[in-house]
Amino acid sequence: MTVSYGPYDTVTDGVGERNKLMAKTATTSAVASGAARPSGSRAGLDRDEVVAKALDLVVREGSDALTMRRLATELAVGTPTIYWHVGSREDLVSAVVRAQAELLAERPVTGETPRERVLSAARHIYAGAIENRAITSLAHQTGTDSLLLHDLEAVLVSELEAAGLTGEDCAAALRSILVVVTGALVLTLRDVPRLPVGLRDQDLWAGSDADITTETRAILEGPVDLDALTTATLAAVVDHHVPPATGPGPSTSESEQGET
Repeated sequence: MTVSYGPYDTVTDGVGERNKLMAKTATTSAVASGAARPSGSRAGLDRDEVVAKALDLVVREGSDALTMRRLATELAVGTPTIYWHVGSREDLVSAVVRAQAELLAERPVTGETPRERVLSAARHIYAGAIENRAITSLAHQTGTDSLLLHDLEAVLVSELEAAGLTGEDCAAALRSILVVVTGALVLTLRDVPRLPVGLRDQDLWAGSDADITTETRAILEGPVDLDALTTATLAAVVDHHVPPATGPGPSTSESEQGET
């Protein structure tokens, strides 16, 4: 399921057309095929180090900083060396997003009941995007959203199946959770300070002629805790799809009979 988070600035590459021309001859198999190492390369440098440095660069300075020339400078090598190790720019971005996805999927799922564990896995998808906004932005800009979320979604599906949901029931639960997460991310990742004054949610409600009570209008004009609201909404969706845990003890009716 592809998730769109809203508008972001496009990633730019300072090398421009030269990058496109080099990408035509650069392939991901350059190292494996035994192609000659380009001049300006550094002994001991491998693809994993290049990808790790690219990921670090995006986290530190944002997606706009990820150009092949800048990455080469960070690694003290020539730009052709970057292409030799990772292939095209598109290959590099995919590798960076995949590396981040693998890191996010390592987060431990917590909880004692199936519902608690499913909610924990669902929260990881939301929190992972919020806590790593630069990578989230890069994935959105380059159409690799699904790649970024896939490993986390796989963890969530495993928890849903462990809770007893399979087939259509599992897919419906997953998609319902992703709808909540997507909506929450659209609201949370908006750059509100950049919105024109008068066109922000609070401003629009303040000037609205909607036939609503003063109390409701005052609440809508105020701040909102999106994190708490997201957690509460996710919990409601999880409770709707995931059956409650059944313990080995007596049922409620049996307990009530014992008390009479």
